[in-house]
Amino acid sequence: MLTAMFLAALILITVHSQETEETITYTQCTDGYEWDPVRQRCKDIDECEIVPDACKGGMKCVNHYGGYLCLPRTAQIIVNEREEAAAESTSGRNNVIRRTPADPHRAPPNPTHQIQCATGYEQSEHNVCQDIDECATGTHNCRADQVCVNLRGSFSCQCPPGYQKRGEQCVDIDECTLPPYCHHRCVNTPGSYYCQCNAGFQLASNNHTCVDINECDANNPCAQQCYNILGSFICQCNPGFELSSDRINCEDTDECRTSSYICQYQCVNEPGKFSCVCPEGYQVVGGRTCQDINECETTNECREDEICWNYHGGFRCYPRNPCQEPYVLTSENRCVCPVSNTICRELPYSVVYKYMSIRSDRTVPSDIFQIQATTIYPNTINTFRIKSGNENGEFYLRQTSAVSAMLVLVKSLSGPREHIVDLEMLTVNSLNYRTSSVLRLTIIVGPYAF
Repeated sequence: MLTAMFLAALILITVHSQETEETITYTQCTDGYEWDPVRQRCKDIDECEIVPDACKGGMKCVNHYGGYLCLPRTAQIIVNEREEAAAESTSGRNNVIRRTPADPHRAPPNPTHQIQCATGYEQSEHNVCQDIDECATGTHNCRADQVCVNLRGSFSCQCPPGYQKRGEQCVDIDECTLPPYCHHRCVNTPGSYYCQCNAGFQLASNNHTCVDINECDANNPCAQQCYNILGSFICQCNPGFELSSDRINCEDTDECRTSSYICQYQCVNEPGKFSCVCPEGYQVVGGRTCQDINECETTNECREDEICWNYHGGFRCYPRNPCQEPYVLTSENRCVCPVSNTICRELPYSVVYKYMSIRSDRTVPSDIFQIQATTIYPNTINTFRIKSGNENGEFYLRQTSAVSAMLVLVKSLSGPREHIVDLEMLTVNSLNYRTSSVLRLTIIVGPYAF
C-alpha cells in the first residue's frame, strides 16, 4: 500500500497597531495545500485536475493529501474514507479500495499550496499554469537585430520585415533583384525599397505603377493645341498657323504656298487660316484628309435585284444573281453547273463572284487577294492559274499551299478602272478525275491614291 501524508502548518501572525487598532492575520499552507478562507483552514489541491499532462506513458494520476501519484492503470489503490474526495480525482476509478481510518476524528493536515508547471509555463494567481511571455519579460536570447515572437511554452527569434536570416544574422532583402515590384526603376533601402518613374511619368496611388503625366491638363505649355503622348507632349497649331522654332508658339503662315502636302487633295488659303477640299465621292476628315464616302450606306441608288458595291471614290451596282445559263444560283454569289446537264461537262463546276476595290497607283508588288479551296478531297492535287483577265500581265498567281494561292499585283494600276480576273482551281485525283472551279474577281481601281 502506498501512502503519503504531509502535515499542514498554519501560521497566524497578528499585528497590532496603536494608531489604527486593527488586526491583520496572514496564512500560509505547505506545498500541496491552499488556504480556504471560508473554512479558515488549509485544503488539499487536486493536482490531477490542474497540472497539464501530470502523468505520462499511459500512467494514471491519483490525487492524495498534499500531492499526487502516477501509477499503472491496473494498480489497486487503498484510501481512507476521509481521503475519498481526493481519490475521486484519479483519472481511473477502477481498483479503488476504501478503508476506515484508525482515528476518524483526526483532522486532515493543512499543507501549503504549490503546483508544478511545464517548462515555459508558470503558476498564476488562480492556481493554473499559464504561458510565460519571454518576449515581455526579457528572458529571451534574440539578437538586437531580431524580433522576439512569443509562442505557447516558448518563443521564436525572427527577422523584421524586409530582412531574412542568413546563419544567425538578419540581412537586408534586396527587393530590386526579385521579380519586378516596380514599373520603371527600383531603389533598394535597408529593410525596404521604393519605386521611381522615368521623366514624364509619376507614381500611381499603389506606389508601384508609373502612369503618364498629362502635361496638357497640368499646365498646357502649348500656345494653341497640346497633345499628350506617353511620357511627354507635342504642340500643334490651328489651321493657318505653324509652330515657331521653340516648338511651342504658333506663327501665322500661308500653308498653301509653303507646302503642297498640307492637304491630301487641294488647299484653299484664307486670311489667318486655310481649308482643304476633296474631290467628288470623298469628304474632308480632320481638316486635311480625304475619306471615301460609302454611298451604299448613305444613298444606295441600286435596284432591289442589285447589290451595291462601294469603292474608293464611288460605287457600282451588280446583279444579285450573277449566274448565266447553264449555271444556277446555289448560295450568295455562287453559281453551280448541274451535273445532269451535258453542257456542264466541259465547263467549270462552279463560279464564285467576288468584288474588291483598291486605290489608284498602288505600290507594287503587292498581295491583294487570296483564293482557297473550300472543300478538300483526299488523294487529290490542286493547281491554280489565271484563266482570263491578265492580258497585259498586271497580275501573278502564286500558289501558297496545296489548297490556296495568292493573287499578286505586279504592275501599278490607275483609275477609275474595272478589271475582271478569272482565277481557276484545277483538281485531279489518282483516277484522272478532273474538275475545276472559277473565282471571278472584279477589281475596281479608284480614281485617286487615297
